Amino acid sequence: MTDPRRARLYDELSMESRRYLAAYVLFNQAVADHLGLHPTDVQCLSLMTADPGPLTVKQIADMTGLTTGSATRLVDRLERGGYVVRVPDQQDRRRVLVTTVPDRLARVTALWDDLGGAWQTLLDDHTDAELEVITRHMRRANDLSHAQMRRLRDRPKPD
Repeated sequence: MTDPRRARLYDELSMESRRYLAAYVLFNQAVADHLGLHPTDVQCLSLMTADPGPLTVKQIADMTGLTTGSATRLVDRLERGGYVVRVPDQQDRRRVLVTTVPDRLARVTALWDDLGGAWQTLLDDHTDAELEVITRHMRRANDLSHAQMRRLRDRPKPD
């Protein structure tokens, strides 16, 4: 038999997770609107700065969960906006690498830095042990999200 308290906690966590995810998607849309970017482009820039270094379009596709065609269009938009450039790979001239443009990226980073203080304050009252739990959960949720994206891509689309 399921523990009623645990069942209630799962229900509460499920509802708060739905609210959090919706709020984050809407927040990301607001950031994108403010910058004149597509929401996926904002997240791609975030991921590219979290793991800096040139990437192939295939790596960007894997990182974002997009198809290579969608990732190519994303890179096209970012390139038109001056946020990234494509450069030949010096080790393999057949490959093209995508790298961020620091001067242009600075406007995005400035906004993230401005908004980031409030997020830091949100975490300030947590103990180190609680922050470790939150970090572990976020890491596992990220891994699960990528696994679920792969699963959805392999599944037939509903009618």
